[in-house]
Amino acid sequence: MFQGETAISLDDKGRLALPTAYREAVAKVCANRLVFTYNPFEPGCLWLFPFGEWEKVREQINALSSVKRVHRDLQLKLVGAAATVELDGNARLLVPASQRNAAGIEKKAVLLGMNAKFELWSEQAHLAKIRQSIGEHELSDEMLDLRL
Repeated sequence: MFQGETAISLDDKGRLALPTAYREAVAKVCANRLVFTYNPFEPGCLWLFPFGEWEKVREQINALSSVKRVHRDLQLKLVGAAATVELDGNARLLVPASQRNAAGIEKKAVLLGMNAKFELWSEQAHLAKIRQSIGEHELSDEMLDLRL
């Protein structure tokens, strides 16, 4: 559904303009309602789900037993921090201040289309991640089957 990398600038209020290439699809898929939450696996990154996709994820996360600490941590970072946002008349989204601060997202960021969701990275975290190479010892069996 979504793919691609776009350099994004946030305005002084913490809003980003959704790239034109995604606007029609976002309007069609979720009527311009999206959900920001933390990426629990990588610092410097927020996840942005179309509302319908978010509901599927939320259901799975809430189904986990809260007896296990790792489940509670995942519930806290995803469900507890979830913030529903809507595109304004200028196709802008307000990134919640608490999430911006925690992820270190300031004026410049990078928006990645990642199939059913977006990832919003701080410029520094994205650059660091992109500069990391994937080592041979990290390759999974599924990756070995790819013909790149």
